[in-house]
Amino acid sequence: MSIRQEKVTEQLRHHIAFFLERESSPLSLISVTRITVSPDLKKATVYISVLPESKEQAALHFVERQLGGVRQYLKGKLETRVIPHLDVTLDYGEKNRQQIDAISREDKKSSL
Repeated sequence: MSIRQEKVTEQLRHHIAFFLERESSPLSLISVTRITVSPDLKKATVYISVLPESKEQAALHFVERQLGGVRQYLKGKLETRVIPHLDVTLDYGEKNRQQIDAISREDKKSSL
């Protein structure tokens, strides 16, 4: 990943997380876990996690509906000429890590 990609990724993560925190309802917690940006900086995928899990699909649809507003917000915040096209998806990698952590904690407790 180029230095430019890293800078844009970090700026996107920061600003999108702030936007979602400001716009989302208090019924669920939406966290931006990571962002991937294409080498030409024209496309970005936003990975989110949602608590509680029962609100995942509703939160995903909410974020998808907000992507136009996110892009408008980013126009005044990013130091790039082109605002990347944004996609959003649930971060199953983060979800799997959390499940593995929970299982390992249970194993440690049972072995004591």
